[in-house]
Amino acid sequence: MSLYQILTRGWTGPISEEIRAKALSRLEQGDVLVLPELGIAVDADEGGVFDPGILASAKNASFDPASERLSGTTLDGEAAAPLVGLMRRFSDGSASLVAALLPRYARQLVRARASFRPAEIAGRPTSWRKDDTRLHVDSFPATPSGGRRILRVFTNVNPNGRPRVWRVGDAFESVASHFAAELRVPPPGAGQLLAWLRITKSRRTPYDALMLQLHDRMKADTAFQSTTPQTEVPFAAGSTWLAFTDQVSHAAMSGQYQLEQTFLLPIAAMQEPERSPLRVLERLKGRALT
Repeated sequence: MSLYQILTRGWTGPISEEIRAKALSRLEQGDVLVLPELGIAVDADEGGVFDPGILASAKNASFDPASERLSGTTLDGEAAAPLVGLMRRFSDGSASLVAALLPRYARQLVRARASFRPAEIAGRPTSWRKDDTRLHVDSFPATPSGGRRILRVFTNVNPNGRPRVWRVGDAFESVASHFAAELRVPPPGAGQLLAWLRITKSRRTPYDALMLQLHDRMKADTAFQSTTPQTEVPFAAGSTWLAFTDQVSHAAMSGQYQLEQTFLLPIAAMQEPERSPLRVLERLKGRALT
């Protein structure tokens, strides 16, 4: 893994064809794209959202750009309007950025939820499975991706100038190979049963099951956490970064006040679909997983 830096201050560019080509290739290889000069302006009336006390029981406030529904926060009515405005602006900006930087994806990209994480992550009490300070790859227990890629855009909006510090680990194929023998393909019908029981919102494919197992085994293995190749990366306040978080091993070690937008992408839209976690796991298991 390495970082690819892109110098632009606009969510719509301009971005040259040369940079677009490099960004696409580096992203699909498993690198992190960093835009150190791209931040999001915070309006004067939005200052009140920079308070961990706005959270309900969740670790983040969530915003659905399709319905404009806000959840995970104690704010409601007029009090919630500044947070809705900030998250809507960020979600729209993220969509514009991905369209400008990665036009190959534009027609097939699905914009999912945005989130705001105002709480300090370092020292937050949680279970090992939910501990994001441990290296992991992203997988959704209740909303299976079915093999689609998880592309995320992050912006550090810390008003005190503090960085968001990550650890970034080894290449996906190396990590998956390390745990491959422990990953068990579920029996036929198991994924559909979970959907019928409404444990998941759609059928959990064998791929989704293996990715959940990989997520858990990475987090549970303390030796792996300490010995796998990894690099500490501070993302400065006022910067933005993108990654396929189903592919990039990452852990958020410290930081407060982060915006995050999730997109889902069919692997058919990729330039090199053989680099996707789905295709890697299919090679390791010797069978189709969706």
